[in-house]
Amino acid sequence: MKELLAICGLDCETCQARIATITSDNALREKVAKSWSEMNGVEITPDMINCVGCRVDGVKTPYCESLCPVRQCALKKQHSTCGSCAALDTCEKIAPILGYSPDARKALKEN
Repeated sequence: MKELLAICGLDCETCQARIATITSDNALREKVAKSWSEMNGVEITPDMINCVGCRVDGVKTPYCESLCPVRQCALKKQHSTCGSCAALDTCEKIAPILGYSPDARKALKEN
């Protein structure tokens, strides 16, 4: 299984937060924080944009670390990704992600 596949099927390798973290790009952190703040209606500061990937050891954004309901559910059920969950196609927690990212569903089915 691809190590940088997030629990929800998103590709951590292409995540701008991860890219900003591994390249120490503070301008990108600022851009991501602004975008995510607008998208989510909450204040996200550049110092929160630190993540090396959902399923790898290391730093994660505060949301991914402890607030993401998809990640918390999978960890509780001891699934490495939602792809191994029988409720994948009916799950309300992951539905928004799969709705805007068809590639996530495909990645979960393939891995």
